[in-house]
Amino acid sequence: MAPSSPPPPLTRAALRSVFAGAAGADAADAGVSGTGDSHPGVSERGASETGACETRASGAGADASGPRELVGVEVETAAVDPATGAAVPYEGPRGLRALLELLAAEWPGAAPMSDRTVLTGVRLAGGGTVTLEHGGAVEYSSPPRTCVAELARVTDAALREVAAAARRLGFALVPGGQYPFTAPDQVAWVPHSRTPVMRRHFESLGPAGSGGPWVMSLALSTQVSLDFTSPGDLADKLRTLAAVSTPAAALFLNAPLEGGRPCGLLSRRMDSLRRTDPARTGVIPAMLRQDVDVEKVIDWALTLPMIHRAAPDGGRCAAPAADFGTLLTTGFPDGGRPSLADWRSHLSQIFSDVRVRETLELRAVDGPPYRALFAAPAFFTGLGYHPPARAAATEMLRGISPGEHRTALEDIARRGLGARLAGRPVREVAAELLRLSREGLRARVATGAERPEALAFLDPLDAVLDEGVTFAERMLAERARDPAGFPAHHIARHRVP
Repeated sequence: MAPSSPPPPLTRAALRSVFAGAAGADAADAGVSGTGDSHPGVSERGASETGACETRASGAGADASGPRELVGVEVETAAVDPATGAAVPYEGPRGLRALLELLAAEWPGAAPMSDRTVLTGVRLAGGGTVTLEHGGAVEYSSPPRTCVAELARVTDAALREVAAAARRLGFALVPGGQYPFTAPDQVAWVPHSRTPVMRRHFESLGPAGSGGPWVMSLALSTQVSLDFTSPGDLADKLRTLAAVSTPAAALFLNAPLEGGRPCGLLSRRMDSLRRTDPARTGVIPAMLRQDVDVEKVIDWALTLPMIHRAAPDGGRCAAPAADFGTLLTTGFPDGGRPSLADWRSHLSQIFSDVRVRETLELRAVDGPPYRALFAAPAFFTGLGYHPPARAAATEMLRGISPGEHRTALEDIARRGLGARLAGRPVREVAAELLRLSREGLRARVATGAERPEALAFLDPLDAVLDEGVTFAERMLAERARDPAGFPAHHIARHRVP
């Protein structure tokens, strides 16, 4: 029998199909989307999307007759000893593997997820997943929901269930911006097959990748996913949210420690991110352009090398040291050609402030404390899903260069609300964005697209601005009052109950 010929190269149309957004949800469900190694996105529609809010929403194509603008969230939590703050290991009768086994056995309809033979997550029957990050963080990825209030209800219930299982094993789950009490040499790495591949990639970059291992192991965030409904809607939301992400970061600062001690920064996470392969992290110039569109996003992504790809044994292995555009032409050394699943996987290996795939994933901000957890989806939904708020935010931030954004992010990581963005006080810019977000949420409440209680999710950000004190500065003040008792006190106050 003659050997089968390799599949034809991916066409531009195939590359573009990944960015169909909410308007292409039916096609994705029919099999166009393929399977990558990413977490569930907002546009993974189906039975799990039904919520308690009405489906009317502001914005083109968002009413009941067209694509709906849903919202999703991914919450990363530190798994720690409640008395000392020490990171929980993967192995052992009270480790992270035991947590996943407990969830898979007792959560109705849950299915285990594995990397080779290593248990790394659980897929939930009602939608969403619980997975492990490289350094042991336990991440809950929600199913998509029609409004922030419903998203908060579902996410809070799921987190409490996972936290209850962790409590039975003797440890706590604490959302935030970092593992606060673990030093880099104390990381309890999870045996993901892609972990050593990624560490080698960052090491190969020298100083430009020196922050990568820290981000992989100790950083936490709360990431929000929003829909787009057309190519024009994608461009409009992307340019606004990419620009908004910089001043928004000042509202959520929450990573001021290194191994339990002040590190001299208000966000060790943000500082490390800028040294985590700058070509694929942080502020991406193409996304700030007034003429940004799907084609420019594809062109940019094609210039980046793929870090890892699927291996025959069900794990991940290193990809060739070539940009994805070259791989489309030359193929892989084993004779295979990149598939749509490889393209999706490649896009998931991009860590920009806004990650573009089927959704817009907002990644710039530190994870807030548990009591303020839903400030992030409320803030970005109010801005992202209300065209007048988007337009006002875009106009306010127009003309700020990528370099000025990067300089401001460095300043914000150190000085918080005292930083400046292109000469303007960040505190003033952030206050105006918060006002616009609240206006956007109010408009959604008025149309029935959101429930009134969602407005209260922004209150913790009002307190940050009114008092001029970030979550990080509050954490430092708590530690200063009682350094010896701080770990247990901090965990007791901020753990998922």
